[in-house]
Amino acid sequence: MSQNPVVRMAELEIAAERLEAYRALLAEEIEASVALEDGVLSLSAVSIREAPSRVRILEVYADREAYEAHLRTPHFLKYKSETAGMVTSLTLIDVDPIAMRTK
Repeated sequence: MSQNPVVRMAELEIAAERLEAYRALLAEEIEASVALEDGVLSLSAVSIREAPSRVRILEVYADREAYEAHLRTPHFLKYKSETAGMVTSLTLIDVDPIAMRTK
């Protein structure tokens, strides 16, 4: 991991009647971001089991420049535009990694 990665946790609430459409758009955006952007190191999305409309996304970018570039990509702008009416609440939290490993 780079010296200054940007790690964020996004906490979202999704309109229940739009949840399946939102999940499809999110999966598409994550796939494109990881495949097309070198600076996107990891994107993981989960929903709360007892409350599936509560979605959490852990985002890891190589650095601030990679994060800002991500926000300007066509696939992210499409996701943002198409999900605007689906997201009822969004909180972005900057976090510090403690231990992050994949296998």
